[in-house]
Amino acid sequence: MAAINKNALLSNSMCNYAEPIIGEIREIYSAIKGLTDVEIYQDTSNHLKTIFKRLDYLIALDISDKHAEELLSNSGLKVAFDVIARFRSTYIAKLEIEHAKAILKSSDSWEALKNWDHLHNYLQLAQTEYLGSGLRPGDCVLFLGSGPLPISLIILCRLYGLRGIGIEQEPDRAELSRTVLDKLGLSDRIKIIAGNHFSVPLEERPELVLVAAQAEPKRAIFDHLAKVLPAGRKVSYRIYEKGLRKLLDTFYRYELPEQFKEYLRVRPKPPANNTVVFLTTRSRKKGKSE
Repeated sequence: MAAINKNALLSNSMCNYAEPIIGEIREIYSAIKGLTDVEIYQDTSNHLKTIFKRLDYLIALDISDKHAEELLSNSGLKVAFDVIARFRSTYIAKLEIEHAKAILKSSDSWEALKNWDHLHNYLQLAQTEYLGSGLRPGDCVLFLGSGPLPISLIILCRLYGLRGIGIEQEPDRAELSRTVLDKLGLSDRIKIIAGNHFSVPLEERPELVLVAAQAEPKRAIFDHLAKVLPAGRKVSYRIYEKGLRKLLDTFYRYELPEQFKEYLRVRPKPPANNTVVFLTTRSRKKGKSE
């Protein structure tokens, strides 16, 4: 793929910088369209790794939110954005699976965990979620979309003394994460359930319900949570809203149900890339069941 001309990006003119970025988006889309999840998971070449790195470079470009919005509102690129977002989510799951297996093979599982490239990002996210939701040691957090390597739950429970429940809709990923937790000695603090948002409510009522950035479908997840969570329950979710990272996010297409009230929004500071949004559930109107 041809490199983006950085000089063009320094211009304030939309037409000067938009063309090379749109060209890059189309090249990435052309390279990955039609790929199945299985093909992505099983790829052993450097081809998809190169595309993934190219995508990371693209979304990290320093352009204003205004210019990013103008690009993202291009209806001719909607299909490309959807395919790119799905590819990145799937490729991240591939990386998590590979790292989970590396932990299992290692003689020092915690040292292996520390080698996760994005660890510092998750450490900051966990701190933000712990403080923003007012959690205390011993509290329980439920994570929807915990994945094959439930790094957020691991950090929250290890560093902040919480108890965790992860819900993962892919049974093989759920089983892999259970095996990793057993290797790390955290099986007594973190429980993994193979299921989805319809698994909520659980017998144990968590103090915080955390929705992963990659958890989908967002509309169905939050519509269901709005129906089943009692008043006063705290919920947090992660979004991308900085520059071109927003092309990875699906929340901008969806308005939260009225049962949710936002009380805090924490924008990312390096090395984190996700904004964390905190909600609380309102009392339901009369005539609607709890």
